[in-house]
Amino acid sequence: MKTTITDIFFDLDHTLWDFDTNSALTFESIFKKSHPTIEIDKFIEQYVPINQACWKLYQYDKITHDELRYNRLKFSFDALNYDISDEQIDSIAHEYIQGLPENNNLFEGTYEILEYLSINYRLHIITNGFADVQYKKINNSNLGGYFQTITNSEMAGVKKPNPIIFEHALDLAKAKKESSVMIGDCLEADVQGALDAGLGAIFFNANKIEVPENIVYINHLLELKKYL
Repeated sequence: MKTTITDIFFDLDHTLWDFDTNSALTFESIFKKSHPTIEIDKFIEQYVPINQACWKLYQYDKITHDELRYNRLKFSFDALNYDISDEQIDSIAHEYIQGLPENNNLFEGTYEILEYLSINYRLHIITNGFADVQYKKINNSNLGGYFQTITNSEMAGVKKPNPIIFEHALDLAKAKKESSVMIGDCLEADVQGALDAGLGAIFFNANKIEVPENIVYINHLLELKKYL
């Protein structure tokens, strides 16, 4: 792979930027001020799978941006039997989006691998996340200097795994698909999406789930040195 690749495209959340840790810290701060009876661990236990399910619906345009932000909270509070008004949910949703980019934990090895890769490759980001929030995350965590282009779903008009977002990213980067590779945490959106669009792909398998035999994967970011 080293001899053929010129451009590397990274997903952001759950790949470089530690979404789960940063999200939990953000909710903890919010609840301490306005909903102190909520046990953060119990809320997160409900929220994480609900958020993933809502994002999958959003990824395929089955719910809107606003529905995603509301539903993931509403369904989590319902699962806890916590009585809360729509107005309070909207307030938490707003405060969460504002506060999330202020917590900037990254996966172990992020800076080291980006330094290593930036010597020989052009680096880029493709993200389904909301543009304004993603740019804040990138800038606040000092990642911006490593990436030559950033493609988000709002700019492309579609979300991963739609091939159009990969084509948009390639055009923006002036890169060829046969010399590009996508690295991300989602087998469907990042890996299969990239492969279907003609790019190479490496699965960031931080949770060490079972992976199909034909998929190249890593469990730690620094393992990319074996392939790139």
